[in-house]
Amino acid sequence: MLVREAMSSPAVTVRCTDPVRRAIRTLYGHNITAAPVVDDRDRLVGVVSELDLLRGEFEPDPRATVRPVPAAHEPAPRRVLEVMTGDVVTVTDTTDVTTAIDFMVRKHVKSLPVLRGQEIVGMVSRRDLMAMLACPDDDLCEAVIVALREHYPLGPSWEVAVRDGVAELSGPSNEQADHIADLLACTVPGIVRVKHIRRSS
Repeated sequence: MLVREAMSSPAVTVRCTDPVRRAIRTLYGHNITAAPVVDDRDRLVGVVSELDLLRGEFEPDPRATVRPVPAAHEPAPRRVLEVMTGDVVTVTDTTDVTTAIDFMVRKHVKSLPVLRGQEIVGMVSRRDLMAMLACPDDDLCEAVIVALREHYPLGPSWEVAVRDGVAELSGPSNEQADHIADLLACTVPGIVRVKHIRRSS
């Protein structure tokens, strides 16, 4: 599966000069955990997450301790550029999702900006990928049948079943036709692999 088949698009962005509270409202209002940060020319300059934006927004409550609450030494951050992460890991819309997942694991991030050239075309998150895997097998089966029927109408007749995201194609052995069917079935978001079950001609 390619990133473009799982990403959320268009991407919700914030500007590096936005006030922190505006960015908080943007993320909360769109129910997202992070957003690409752009400059005044809409170029990607960073990513800001919920945790970044929470930094310095709350002060200790004196009711929570018997000790005096010390006064804050520094003012809370006021602009997104003060809290964002500038070292951004990105993927393209044609990146394989396995590569995106590897980046998320190694970099300990929940989402990645998706670029096409210099343009931000989306955001792919762990939740986006989970949504693909959560799709019911019956729905995936119907989608595979439709893909085969629409894009390979003259191909062999397969019986299709899907179990835990694995598409099982049952039909006579035909190496070239099987290869085409594999490619088509794998374009269905949520299908993780394809296997063939041979039946006698």
